[in-house]
Amino acid sequence: MTITLVLVIAMAVLFSCGVYLLLERSLTRMLLGFLLLGNSLNLLLLIMSGAAGKPPIGGSSEGITDPLPQAFALTAIVITFAVSAFLLALIHRSWKLSRADEVEVDEADAAIGRDREDDPADDDPEIDTDPEAAQNEEATR
Repeated sequence: MTITLVLVIAMAVLFSCGVYLLLERSLTRMLLGFLLLGNSLNLLLLIMSGAAGKPPIGGSSEGITDPLPQAFALTAIVITFAVSAFLLALIHRSWKLSRADEVEVDEADAAIGRDREDDPADDDPEIDTDPEAAQNEEATR
């Protein structure tokens, strides 16, 4: 196995574990999932940057490494750090208020979701709910 294949497999494992943890109800697991997704993104940028070459600052321009993926990786690291700090603050506040880090099911949101499943006209504005108007439209054609 080559180094690139190992990095692709590691990136895929980190990404799948991150998505799995993001779908949990625990805020702490969501934070860990977000961190895993950030690390998988950095690995993806490393993989996409290509083979290693000479540094971009120096003598000749032959065989230099493109610095743009490295700049993207640094930007992704900073954004991941900032969002994880924000999520950590939310988790801490939730723990202080309710002594739980689980996301609760909101009954009002669940009722709205059930109502939308029963009435397909809410999802598609093209559907006409008045049967007489539909018959009149067919008669005019």
